[in-house]
Amino acid sequence: MISILIAGVGGQGTLLASKILGVAALNKGMDVKVSEVHGMSQRGGSVVTYVRFGKEKIWSPIIDEGGADVLLAFEELEAARSLTCLKPGGTVVVSTQRINPATVTIGVAVYPENCVQMLRDAGANVIAADAMALAKKAGNVRAVNIALIGTLAAACETGLTREDFERALTELIPAQYLEVNLKAFELGYNYKDQ
Repeated sequence: MISILIAGVGGQGTLLASKILGVAALNKGMDVKVSEVHGMSQRGGSVVTYVRFGKEKIWSPIIDEGGADVLLAFEELEAARSLTCLKPGGTVVVSTQRINPATVTIGVAVYPENCVQMLRDAGANVIAADAMALAKKAGNVRAVNIALIGTLAAACETGLTREDFERALTELIPAQYLEVNLKAFELGYNYKDQ
């Protein structure tokens, strides 16, 4: 069984990412459970989605503390906030994009420096990707989520192949946006963490 926690900010495409993972696993004949937990997502608040799949029956979509094999984070601070859910030795695939939460924007808090290093210091296997740059290179800044899915597909042992992800993208992405999203996926898939 694979447990993936997806963390981000409202509007970043975390829910689409969870659907892509779920459809890819379903197409592979796996049992899948997906659950989303979000607060003020439409106002730029935190969004967390659980995706669990495997060959055996998955009874619950919820990932307990220390239960995620992979943390897929669309923003550095959201990765840090969700780190307690990661298993010891688990993998964090994180976008190096930074989005200031409301408390930082109004000046009552400071965005922590070196979030990625903090993740590494905590013992996580971290793949930090400039997913925004990859999405821009693909032709659409809104494809950040797909670039990160590509990075996850290449870096994490999920039982899903590149073709499984590409098939799910083909099924879920409208035809007029498919080419740019497949390119973003490929760029993410071929990304090498510095």
